[in-house]
Amino acid sequence: MFRIEKISSFDSPELQPYATMKRPLEHERQGIFVAEGVKVVRRLLESHFAVASVVLPEKWLDEFRPLLEARPEQITVYLAEKKFLETLVGFSMFQGVLAVGKIPPPATLDDILQKSPQPRLFVAVDALTNAENLGALVRNCVAFGVQVLIVGETSSSPFLRRAVRNSMGTIFELPVIELVSKPFIGRDALPRVQADQQAGPAKWEIPPTLAKTLRDLRARGVRCIAAHPHADRKVLSQADFSGDCCLVFGSEGYGLSASVLKACDEAVAIPMPPAVDSLNVGAAAAVFLYEASRQRKRS
Repeated sequence: MFRIEKISSFDSPELQPYATMKRPLEHERQGIFVAEGVKVVRRLLESHFAVASVVLPEKWLDEFRPLLEARPEQITVYLAEKKFLETLVGFSMFQGVLAVGKIPPPATLDDILQKSPQPRLFVAVDALTNAENLGALVRNCVAFGVQVLIVGETSSSPFLRRAVRNSMGTIFELPVIELVSKPFIGRDALPRVQADQQAGPAKWEIPPTLAKTLRDLRARGVRCIAAHPHADRKVLSQADFSGDCCLVFGSEGYGLSASVLKACDEAVAIPMPPAVDSLNVGAAAAVFLYEASRQRKRS
């Protein structure tokens, strides 16, 4: 179900998410995200995620019409030429196709453990702040059958526009647990760092840290394996990924924090020559997840 509206100005409040794409924390407060590009918007419309609106040049309307007609909610489709849309968003676009989706309620660890078949394969990230790298990691997770992504309290959101774009829309297929502070009154989240300083008198629900979440997983029989380039005792081929496990990846510059590393069962490295310190986190995740997939198929 959808209705069409041709736009010639940016006055409508419903268009503000597109005009504030360079201010992603405003979107996080509202519990929304922006999907960018034909493939990503198509995957959003095919998903179970709620969709508020779509913006596209008229030439794309017929291609998206069947997906729009199949949606259960009423969606507003704004039509405008790409050049006009670029003045709205403030940067050059390849296709001029955008959509606003709604971030779903976060998954819970109990739900994931109940619903995920064994052997379980989880991924957690610590202090991963680069949205493009996070999006690439999400894509790898879906490619290799990861059942949940646990996003640590010091990491960026996987629903940032650049993360959604780099995931190529695979984020719509991956349950996410975000360990960020949220008010009791829903997902009107404030910024991830020091958010409660701006929250006034609102009551805040403080979630467990990533380190505590990893300890909880270990108590439930899930082995937590740190991807750590300076692991001294074990390399990837020596690790056992055949049972329930959670692979933990750290930041681009500093790796895993001491508290998160201590919360893991063991640290495992990808063997590399001395001239190479480490791999990009997206590449490292692909290597680890491929090895986990290989071992599980073999067993």
